[in-house]
Amino acid sequence: MSLSPNQAIGFGPYRIHPGQRRVFEGEQPLRLGRRAMDILLMLLARAGEVVSKQELMAGVWPDSVVEEINLRVHMAALRKALGDGQAGQRYIVTVAQRGYSFVAPLLLHSMEERPLDDAGGRHNLPLRRTRMIGRQPLVDSLMSELPRRRCITLVGPGGIGKTTVALRVAEQLIGFYRDGIRLVDLAPLNDPALIGSHLATLLDLVLPEGDSLAALVDALQPRQMLLLLDNCEHLIDAVATLSESILRGAPKVHILATSRESLRAEGECVQRLDALAYPSMSTMLSREQVLEFSALQLFIERATAAQESFELSDSQLPQVIEICHRLDGMPLALELAAAQVTELGLDGLLGQLQGRLPPLNKGRQSSHERHLTLRATLDWSFNLLERCEQTCLRRLAVFRGGFTLESAAAVIVGEQIDPSVVFVSITQLVAKSLLSVEVGDEQVFYRLLDTTRRYALEKLEQAAEFDDTRERHAERCLALMQQAKSEWEHTPTALWIERYARGLEDLRAALEWSLHGAGSGGLGIRLAAASAPLWQELSLLKEYGGHVRRALSLFDERDEPCPRLKITLKLALGSACYHTWGGTTETIDAFAQAQQLAQANNDVAGQLRAVSGHMAVNLSCGHYRLALAQSEQFDRLGLHGDPLLSLSTHRLRVLALHYAGDQSQARTHAEQVLQRMAHSGNVNRFTHGFGVQYDQSVASLTVLARVLWMQGLPEQAWRAARQALDIAVQIDHGTSICYTLALATCPIAHYNGDQQNARMLLRLLLEQSQKHSVLLFNHWGRHYAQVIDADASALPPTERGGLIGEIMVTLDPRFVGDALLQRALSGEAGWSTAEILRAQAQALLLQDSEYASDPCGSWLAIDGVLSDSANIKQAEHLLQQALTTARAQGALAWELRSATSLAQLWHRQSRGHHALNLLGPVVEQFSEGFATPDLSRARLLINALSEDVHA
Repeated sequence: MSLSPNQAIGFGPYRIHPGQRRVFEGEQPLRLGRRAMDILLMLLARAGEVVSKQELMAGVWPDSVVEEINLRVHMAALRKALGDGQAGQRYIVTVAQRGYSFVAPLLLHSMEERPLDDAGGRHNLPLRRTRMIGRQPLVDSLMSELPRRRCITLVGPGGIGKTTVALRVAEQLIGFYRDGIRLVDLAPLNDPALIGSHLATLLDLVLPEGDSLAALVDALQPRQMLLLLDNCEHLIDAVATLSESILRGAPKVHILATSRESLRAEGECVQRLDALAYPSMSTMLSREQVLEFSALQLFIERATAAQESFELSDSQLPQVIEICHRLDGMPLALELAAAQVTELGLDGLLGQLQGRLPPLNKGRQSSHERHLTLRATLDWSFNLLERCEQTCLRRLAVFRGGFTLESAAAVIVGEQIDPSVVFVSITQLVAKSLLSVEVGDEQVFYRLLDTTRRYALEKLEQAAEFDDTRERHAERCLALMQQAKSEWEHTPTALWIERYARGLEDLRAALEWSLHGAGSGGLGIRLAAASAPLWQELSLLKEYGGHVRRALSLFDERDEPCPRLKITLKLALGSACYHTWGGTTETIDAFAQAQQLAQANNDVAGQLRAVSGHMAVNLSCGHYRLALAQSEQFDRLGLHGDPLLSLSTHRLRVLALHYAGDQSQARTHAEQVLQRMAHSGNVNRFTHGFGVQYDQSVASLTVLARVLWMQGLPEQAWRAARQALDIAVQIDHGTSICYTLALATCPIAHYNGDQQNARMLLRLLLEQSQKHSVLLFNHWGRHYAQVIDADASALPPTERGGLIGEIMVTLDPRFVGDALLQRALSGEAGWSTAEILRAQAQALLLQDSEYASDPCGSWLAIDGVLSDSANIKQAEHLLQQALTTARAQGALAWELRSATSLAQLWHRQSRGHHALNLLGPVVEQFSEGFATPDLSRARLLINALSEDVHA
């Protein structure tokens, strides 16, 4: 059958839109993974035929060689999502030794236009792995209650299906919340203090020091969204406090929580989950009536999934009813039992349950009794496992999140377990519903349900294998972090994060055990050093800094010298502190100590990284002479034989020259760097650990844009700045985006008078710096807001030091202060010296009563000649000094501003000829940017001077 994009295909309750690759169950979209959708479309195109496994693998993975297990796993996921086997309905059958066939009757429908769902990026809900059975009325009720109640907690014992119901509610509400839905799985967290940062990460927020809960609520206040807080029971008090704060401070945020007990939070509505319904053993019912009960539906569907040939006869109905009674309709217990049908049969299964579970109680069981039933079922399931399978299950309990087969093998293999049996054992654990499968497009991940994981952890401790298994787990985390570090510089950020962020909770657990617990300190030290990229990309530098400090403390206590590792940790601490707080004493000490260690151990690369990091700190602090001297150290380190390192040091030399005030040399070297990069094919994307990780092209274009603007080429400067930003956005590297916005794109837009773009770029800077935890540039952005957005409340009115203080003066001369003036007079201000002197001159003129009587000291309305007061004399001297400095530095932009201010003063003093002779030649040097504010102002003044002189 040809799958026409203009037709929809229907079977059972589903409708497929092939052209849009969308599946609907009734009116609700059913989200399938990409591979599962490929398989379904291939089977539909040849409905009724057998499609071989080889054909399916070639069609679904055309560019890869994959094992048959990949197909089997994705096929199982597809069947579960479709509820294949429910109520006797079969869609896909396995044809032994041949392949698969789609066997359900199909209906063709005319295509109805459905708007594409654009809400995909506004939620993080997982793809549905199984159908929900027997809970739809409750889901419908919760959907209608949630908008009115705002906070609903689903309460019930483990295994009752709380998460399944909550996810189904959330899935059906996709698109109803303007700011989306966020699933917050709390099961992997043990520390209540991590809840806020965990939620902030999901929301792309950065929480400041101090009252982080208040900051979180403030950030949520304007949002309209749903938070799904899953598995709250072990953090109940902290979740209750969080929920109450959100309900009070964020009126459009709704909360759906799951817990074994209520939160006891103000405003909470509790919804208790009952077991699935099953018929009385004494009531006579027809087959059709019996199959209406949800407990039986679930058992039959899961038994069919375990054994495709499973068929339930009328004579077997009483057995299934008794099984449901004995398991009290507990969904997880029913799944565990159904998974054993293949090996035990119904008779054997019932016999096992009769001998191993507590006797049946008449009437309704309590939550505690249901918990005992589930515990007994878990014991029974565990005892049915082979010894090897038992060992695998309990060792897998150390994983807090999803894990691959490779990770599982690394943790399981040890005493009693050979690598060759791991895959078979895991396959059996999946078949017996003790391990769930999460099918991604490229990889398959396994996970233990929280209930099963807690049970398996008890078994691990009873077997006295806990510490050995935790050590293998930490070693696996280290191997993954080393792999992540090697891929960080040449993998797109989104792909890199998708690949490694899912291991964050396991990384936290490994660091906690190895650095703060009973584990191997040496392993923890190496893990802290290797994991730096993940903490940076996930904007968790404050937390990471704590691990690094602990690792350094343990390092100093150890007798084993390993200078290279300590150098790495010191550099990691310096980088984390720099990103978070800028040039603090701790930041400077970290880089300085790393440099000393590297020198003592002849580690040239370590010296280079330490010097470059310290240089970045000096530039941000305004220590330009020190930075220039440090840039000269690169040549002495003898890096000419390494073209990649040489290129990076060349770019840093450009920075030092620019900020020190030598714009001519800075431009020459900047253009040479870009030429070298072009000739090398731009292979050296990142700076290989230099100070802060910036894309080389972005960083080079950023400094070139600044130099071009100062040399009087505002249009070329804007093009270079935009190109830098475009590259940063294209490669999606957050730190590079923040860097070029803060240093070039945002200020240059303001300099050029493009206030619309300046405001838009400022918003982007604040967004990105917050998202990526680059608090240094977030701080800068809040400074800029006082000028670009006229936001006087952005920061308190304290004097700004370092580079940001000087940038602020160039944006608005009113930000000049005594400390900045002293820097300019002493020559420490480098690139900004002329502007600081000019700003101070303007401040003095505005203090003079005669000059200030004319608003802004305007040269367009002159009522008299100024007298030579002390302020005016000093201002004139400063302006002449600024003009001389700007010319010496090759900074035509500052020369124009100084000449304009001095000509304006001379005009007020009736020295029009001098003013015209001063300003005219400066303006004539410009070949572009005539509409910019500085040139427009200068040309208006020239016109006024000409009229006055020739009057």
